[in-house]
Amino acid sequence: MKGNNYISEKAKQTKAKKSKKKSRFAKAGKKQSQSFVQIMNGDFLTKGFVMNNLAYIFFVIGLMILMVSKGYYVHQLANDISEEEKKVRDVTADFVESKAELEEMTRRTEMIEKLKPLGLKETINPTKVIRIKDKEK
Repeated sequence: MKGNNYISEKAKQTKAKKSKKKSRFAKAGKKQSQSFVQIMNGDFLTKGFVMNNLAYIFFVIGLMILMVSKGYYVHQLANDISEEEKKVRDVTADFVESKAELEEMTRRTEMIEKLKPLGLKETINPTKVIRIKDKEK
């Protein structure tokens, strides 16, 4: 009989634990649904907690606005950088094109043909360098 008594006490304890867990979860669910209803109705704004912490709430809202505006600023900055890089690439391409055109125009053969009407001719003799020696050395 003692064994049966022990089993029944054990069963009672487990039933009590299960009912406590169920009641805890039921209370939490009920409390959450009440909180949700208060938020949807706007009743939470009249509570003393919100009224006492109004400055902190405005500070947090200000930080959120600042964070969003920073995101827009960074996006605009990235667009500006990409536009300037495109302009630099265009100017670089123009420079390379102009440099190639100048090299083509100043080739030796081109210069000879352009200077013929003026009566200038290409020299046959190589250039000579005149060096003066200092007497002091």
